Amino acid sequence: MRRSAAIMFASILAACASQGNPPTTVSGIPGFQPYSPNLPNYRIFPGDQLEITVYSAPELSRTVTVGPDGRIHMPLLDPIMVANRTLPEINQQIYSAMSSRLVDPSLDVFVAQYGPQQVFVGGQVGQPGIIEIPGQIDALQAVIMAGGFTSNANERQVILVRRQPSGEISSWAIDVRSGWHDPQLANLGPLQRYDVIYVPRSPIAQHNLFIQQYIREALPIDFSLFYDVRSGLN
Repeated sequence: MRRSAAIMFASILAACASQGNPPTTVSGIPGFQPYSPNLPNYRIFPGDQLEITVYSAPELSRTVTVGPDGRIHMPLLDPIMVANRTLPEINQQIYSAMSSRLVDPSLDVFVAQYGPQQVFVGGQVGQPGIIEIPGQIDALQAVIMAGGFTSNANERQVILVRRQPSGEISSWAIDVRSGWHDPQLANLGPLQRYDVIYVPRSPIAQHNLFIQQYIREALPIDFSLFYDVRSGLN
């Protein structure tokens, strides 16, 4: 019985050894278009500060912060939902709301200050969690800020999850390893606020984890003691 189990275990190890690097899956990533006048307008998020100037009633002008619920508060008005809306849309909202209070509610809305630009980096990185991006950075730079790849990381299949302005959730696999030599080849593209970067385990690491769990949890205790995976796999 032990001999049969040993043969099975050796077969699994052989399969691990023959596992090569997965092929690159990304040749171009939708949503990573370069900056141009054709890009859609910026949409407001909680934490952004808006400067609202009411020309006919300066006493109503003020700087407001978008709350966690996505709303702002103005005198004489009910709370106004502005999250995920553009400045022209917000301008029209406030104008319509003030029309019942003012004869001429002409106003302008500007972004006084942008809220924290945060992304989440998880999986096989040194320090997974939320990081605040200092400017226009890509997935490789975000991983470096999160402590870099662990020894088990699959650098060729990093997952990017992004919520589009329409609300649709999109995801792509990125060959971040190529970015070490040529960021253009990797098609990394700039990250956006609230992007999620997930670094999965490499195929070898996944096989090793399977072996450890199988030996320790699935086999009878006399078999699991026979295969000391701690000395053989770590």
